[in-house]
Amino acid sequence: MLIVIPARGGSKGVPGKNIKLLNGTPLIHYTIKAAQCVFDNKHIYVSTDSPAIKSIAEQTGVDIPKLRPSYLATDKSNSRDVILHAMDQFKLSNNNEDPDLIILLQPTSPYRNHTHIREALKLYNDDIDMVVSVKETDSNPYYVLFEEDENNFLRRSKESNFTRRQDCPKVWEFNGAIYIINPKSIRAQPIGHFQKIIKYEMDEKSSIDIDTPLDWKFAEFLGK
Repeated sequence: MLIVIPARGGSKGVPGKNIKLLNGTPLIHYTIKAAQCVFDNKHIYVSTDSPAIKSIAEQTGVDIPKLRPSYLATDKSNSRDVILHAMDQFKLSNNNEDPDLIILLQPTSPYRNHTHIREALKLYNDDIDMVVSVKETDSNPYYVLFEEDENNFLRRSKESNFTRRQDCPKVWEFNGAIYIINPKSIRAQPIGHFQKIIKYEMDEKSSIDIDTPLDWKFAEFLGK
């Protein structure tokens, strides 16, 4: 089992956010401590290119033996490449064998906790590609999302005759908190190509994903 916590140093929306203090605690500590409530430190892999993040993360007791290569820490780097690199590092110290399970926990979700992780794990089996945490979206494509047609007129993203939002089918969005991934699936293809995905639903507060200064202020408010 391999728990990957990706934390590059070059965040743009909120500079230095992974180690910025959220109500007195470095942001990345929330995720590491949630993971530590479920898994031994030996399974937790913090993937970072930043010596500062490495130092702050290791205050929790996790060991970060080496930094992530710089080519995997650019704006164009994707989660799959980071996961594959972490898996390769795992193989070096485990008889050249892949982990039997990958769990990706992004540090931008401070209110995802150990209970969420345990509940999501119960949904996983080897016959699927992934269990992913979601929240019900406010932007329902049957009701409030529109696209421009060839004449620049707005049309519903999904054609429908619904007149009340509550009559629309429920639509889910990934909230970025938990990805429980089949290692064979991630070796074979990008996450966006997965077909066998099971949702783990989370509430709105637990789904907070910090990407902008406004997200940060809201997370601070909720934490207080």
